[in-house]
Amino acid sequence: MGVAFSNSNSKLIIAGLGPGSLDLLPPRVLALLQESRYVYLRTAVHPVVADLERMGVKFQTFDHLYQQAASFEEIYQEIAQTLLQRLAAGQSPLVYAVPGHPLVAERSVQILLGQLDRPEVEVVPAMSFLDALYATLKLDPVQGLCVLDGLRLNEQSLDPAQGVVITQVYSRLVAGDIKLFLLEHYPPEHRVTLVQAAGVPGRERVVEVPLAELDHQDWLDHLTSLYVPPLPGQKPRRYPLDPLVQVMADLRSPRGCPWDREQDHASLRRYLLEEAYEVLAAIDSGDMYNLCEELGDLLLQIVFHARIAQENGHFDINDVVRGITEKMVRRHPHVFGDVQVDSSRQVLANWEKIKAREKGVREQELSVLGDIPWHLPALLLSQKMQHKAAKVGFDWPDWRGARDKLREEMGELAQALEQGQDRRVVEEEAGDVLFAAVNLVRLAGVSAEVALLASTRKFVQRFQAVEQMARSAGQNMADCSLEQLDQWWEAVKQTQKNEK
Repeated sequence: MGVAFSNSNSKLIIAGLGPGSLDLLPPRVLALLQESRYVYLRTAVHPVVADLERMGVKFQTFDHLYQQAASFEEIYQEIAQTLLQRLAAGQSPLVYAVPGHPLVAERSVQILLGQLDRPEVEVVPAMSFLDALYATLKLDPVQGLCVLDGLRLNEQSLDPAQGVVITQVYSRLVAGDIKLFLLEHYPPEHRVTLVQAAGVPGRERVVEVPLAELDHQDWLDHLTSLYVPPLPGQKPRRYPLDPLVQVMADLRSPRGCPWDREQDHASLRRYLLEEAYEVLAAIDSGDMYNLCEELGDLLLQIVFHARIAQENGHFDINDVVRGITEKMVRRHPHVFGDVQVDSSRQVLANWEKIKAREKGVREQELSVLGDIPWHLPALLLSQKMQHKAAKVGFDWPDWRGARDKLREEMGELAQALEQGQDRRVVEEEAGDVLFAAVNLVRLAGVSAEVALLASTRKFVQRFQAVEQMARSAGQNMADCSLEQLDQWWEAVKQTQKNEK
């Protein structure tokens, strides 16, 4: 019988061969294969192909490319290029048949669809290997299922709270790589299921093994997939970073934003600092809507840096999230392990010990003031260093000792000024005054950074109020006497106190 094409303008017909059984091959696909003059199979290594040969179907394959190309991506690009050349040479309509469903895990098809206009291509569906896998394992994908390509795991992410299907587990070597990837998310004893030739009568095999033994099987082939059930007790990830990560990838792409493409880690330093301070300002204001927005801006900076690192082959956002997650679990053995603690002080002591072990430093060799973050603002850095020193008892008994030290340092600064000492001496004495002031503030239980920011903000508010009073009086503030400005200043202070 002849084939009636649904679209007379179709030049390329992409068809699926189903999971491998002849009785699961759609009649429409079988008719196309039997009646078409130009038939190409991605590969003849598929159970249904032997049946097609017995039925007299004539075809060409691209199996020779698998022996020549350096990568699968190169193979798929070559297949697409060859088919496009054959179409241009007049081979039309041309049938290209692939295992399973043509739109499921078929990279060559995606390449073709990206280069052809819709009227020039027709997709004829077939049962996917996933459909056969669902039937074999009695899975309902609506309950939550993630499908990953076993050859591109580093480009994908998974959620242990959902079931995971991994395709192309075609050798022990690939299985070994997959095992190492999964061991970052699951315990070695987690039970996983290998399925070979799902839906193919007489060839289907289902074997459940511990994850640690995944690569011990010697029968893996191109028809083998892996099912990883959800981890018990895990909650689904409701807010993945993937959409934001993709937006950043698009911004950095050749078709993206010129400004974003020009940035590097160094050029972004100022923006990271600005966004962090804007988060602090939002916290101080108590405006939760603004805090939500500012936290998003800060998160964008993190994703930005991770994207740049990924482009340079260093790490990606998944490594960032995985690293901090594992670190928090390691450093909280009193929550995720069997360590007992009685106070937050003990928690901090354990934290430092664990941190030292992670860095391979013996506790007696670890400097209390090691890992100094010199990039911090001076005020914040000084309080951090004082806090570290206080952990080993290098501290005043209470704020009174720090107060006396501040008075001493202020006297030395005044003396240096009165004696006309050079700038370096004055600078050193001024630094001692500031350091002593930070110490006093710390012992009072206050953050010097937060306190100074609040005072600066208060100064700005009062100064602007004085400016307004000068304008209301019809005067230029620069022409007012200091006495007049001081009167207005005190009036503003009193008004603010009354409002409180």
